Amino acid sequence: MKKSKNIFNSNLFLEEISNLSITDTLNSLDTHINGLTSDDASKFQDVYGNNKLSKDKKPSFIKRFIEAFINPFTIILFVLAIISFITDVILETGNNKDYMTVGIISLMILTSGIMRFIQETKSSNASEKLKDMVETTTGVMRDNTLVEIPLDEVVRGDIVVLSAGDIIPADIKLLETKDLFIKQTSLTGESYPVEKIASSSEKFNSVLEDKRLAFMGTSVVSGYAKGVVVVTGDHTYLGKINKKMNEKPQPTNFDKGISSISWLLIRFMLFMVPVVFVINGLTKGDYAEAFLFAVSIAVGLTPEMLPMIVTTSLSKGAVELSKKKIIVKNLNSIQNFGSMDILFTDKTGTLTQDLVIIEDHLDLHGNTDVRVLRHAYLNSFFQTGLKNLMDRSIIEKTNELKESHLSLQNLNTEFTKIDEIPFDFSRRRMSVIIKNSVNKKQMVTKGAIEEILSICTHAEIDGTVVPLTKEKESFILDKANSYNKKGYRVIGVAQKTSENFPLELSIKDESDMVLIGFLTFYDPPKESAQKAISSLNDYGVSVKVLTGDNEIVTKSIAEKIGIPNKHILLGQEIDLLDDENLYKEAKDTYIFAKLSPEQKSRIVTVFMNHQHVVGFMGDGINDAPAMKTADIGISVDSGSDIAKESADIILLEKDLEILKNGMIEGRKTYANMMKYIKMTTSSNFGNMFSVLIASAFLPFLPMLAIHLLFLNLIYDIACIALPFDNVDEDYLKKPKNWDTKSVRNFMFFFGPISSVFDILTFIFMFFVIGPILFGTSYFNLNDTLKLEFASTFQTGWFVLSMWTQTLIIFIIRTNKRLFKGSLASKSLYLLTLLGIVIVTSIPFTVIGTHLDLVSLPWYFFILLFSIVIIYLSTVSFMKHLFIKKYGDLL
Repeated sequence: MKKSKNIFNSNLFLEEISNLSITDTLNSLDTHINGLTSDDASKFQDVYGNNKLSKDKKPSFIKRFIEAFINPFTIILFVLAIISFITDVILETGNNKDYMTVGIISLMILTSGIMRFIQETKSSNASEKLKDMVETTTGVMRDNTLVEIPLDEVVRGDIVVLSAGDIIPADIKLLETKDLFIKQTSLTGESYPVEKIASSSEKFNSVLEDKRLAFMGTSVVSGYAKGVVVVTGDHTYLGKINKKMNEKPQPTNFDKGISSISWLLIRFMLFMVPVVFVINGLTKGDYAEAFLFAVSIAVGLTPEMLPMIVTTSLSKGAVELSKKKIIVKNLNSIQNFGSMDILFTDKTGTLTQDLVIIEDHLDLHGNTDVRVLRHAYLNSFFQTGLKNLMDRSIIEKTNELKESHLSLQNLNTEFTKIDEIPFDFSRRRMSVIIKNSVNKKQMVTKGAIEEILSICTHAEIDGTVVPLTKEKESFILDKANSYNKKGYRVIGVAQKTSENFPLELSIKDESDMVLIGFLTFYDPPKESAQKAISSLNDYGVSVKVLTGDNEIVTKSIAEKIGIPNKHILLGQEIDLLDDENLYKEAKDTYIFAKLSPEQKSRIVTVFMNHQHVVGFMGDGINDAPAMKTADIGISVDSGSDIAKESADIILLEKDLEILKNGMIEGRKTYANMMKYIKMTTSSNFGNMFSVLIASAFLPFLPMLAIHLLFLNLIYDIACIALPFDNVDEDYLKKPKNWDTKSVRNFMFFFGPISSVFDILTFIFMFFVIGPILFGTSYFNLNDTLKLEFASTFQTGWFVLSMWTQTLIIFIIRTNKRLFKGSLASKSLYLLTLLGIVIVTSIPFTVIGTHLDLVSLPWYFFILLFSIVIIYLSTVSFMKHLFIKKYGDLL
């Protein structure tokens, strides 16, 4: 048994086989025109494997649970928890063992990880596994007998027998065809079924255009064929697309953004912690205490709730989108949706309805003529072959108009059929002979305009039958071509009346006919397409079409839905350009036609490499690689299974206006995540800067490690409401992209402001509140009172820090002035207020005693309110300076 060395280079192998004679083809594949024997089939299956597409395995429950805890911040907290456990528990003896620190850190880890796991599990339940693209059995020749076998048992060399309704089970070379018409929209994007001819010698630009080949997952619309299986399973054209879909995706814009911000914070922490440790060790002389405090600083600098806040924000977005008939399969895609500035979309089935609809019935001058529709109906209704999409469209149109046109009523009872000449692809037309109630006999023929003209000697113009001269034929062809250029498919209608039709019709009887008019057909755009594209443009998203269909039809559709169509790039032109020149050509181009799946994916990649956030919307198998490559893949409810599997988001309704809703939800998600990130980083930066100064000049720690941990815990719980906050309408008008520089600018701009007020607090607590409460300065007190003085100082900063950290949310959550035109959500008001109340009241409780906090004097709250009011006013003023300098707050 010989095995081609190119068997796994499927395109090349298919080209080689396609160009061989039938005998050489069968010899090359070690098969026979009557098929394989059972023994040979078994051997071939051992060599080439089952006819199945590979699928990714869904991660196990345990794996998904563990992965929910794997992120840089959680890992840092886990390390800090181990250190704390060693220093506070293992190395301590007796009653000195302290589980509080390790307990709080562990609670933070568990809260973040479990919430993230729950939210991601809920989202993943919406994801469906890849379903089989073909039916369960197919007809093949085995042991000289036609048998039905399961699809996964089809092997290379099998002789497959196909008829209308069958799905192609593998990539095959056609050996024999009769009127074979195959729908391969999902692979090529072509709106109409295509003719396949085993004996064709036409040249082609890609294997998909080869009329001698048929591909796995496409279907037979009409006709009959016999073919030999060339490649199966993962080696098929569909298999290559499926394999591409199963590859590990490249990091998206969201992944890169989260990673860059995470490492910015980690680098900042790695710098600050050793500095704090050294300064406190040198100034306080207690390196053990300094080490514990440095660990607490690390926890304080770690935005441990970032993964949970991000996941909650995305999950909340997923819930909102589900209410709008949008299923989110990949949570991260929601933010990418908001950041998207370019949407590439397939045409057929995405922008169009993937239907064949009759647009008009016209006389030869292009005027609507019901008589043309009447004749077309008689042809379509009375023919007994398989009624294709055009026939059904003609019948539906006639039924629709018959109430208002008497000439279209009762046609099926007024006429009877005498005979017919079926459609075939060499003639590209079909004819019927009918008679009416008074026995008037008439032949009606419809078909491709060139073929109809070839059998006509006359034409009906302005109600008069005139000879069909060369000039008139040229006029008619020009008229038909004008409709072709508008994206319509044109069908000619002709008739003749005679009393002497033969008893048995033949093709030679299709002669001396009168051309009466045209029918124009089109694949209509979805009703929502133009409005959706206009809305996307208004929100800063450029829409471009990538399709496998031809440029004429695509240009017409684009014109109808408001997409610029002056310049078109074709697949064969794209192959001549390197990536840089392709981008130069493509950035101002909105229509890309005659594309292969690989070319679609390449265009998406080129734009992503130039810092664009790219979405791709499609519904076919040929769209899957580009959808997988893009930052966000979007499919529609009517899409193929493989397209839905590779998509991040699925639109359950055909109303494309919901694209805008999804995009807005993505921008809301981004805004609320950035509120947490910027607020936390600036607050942490300010606090740590304050700690450095306090550590250098104060004779005690400004706050104990346990205080920092507890404050951080309450603050993070209050932040859980951020994903549910309101977002200003004007913020949603432009795409939002991850910008580490913006976070760094925000941190360095607002962090020092909080430090100034922290230092102001230190001064008042150390030189005013403390001396008033204890009757003298710190340095005049005995050791016991010094401890009480330090506790009062630490409690004061503990309480004031919570007030400033939480209330600042209401300043930086919007570009607008506080309480003017932009109100926060009720949940945010409630949780922040609750957090403030808890932290403020704890020093007066038993819990406060266990945390080494003390009751504060009433005059402390005069200081608190004064500093908070001045601080919020200052930040509000500085916010507008920041916006003026950097353009946007978030």
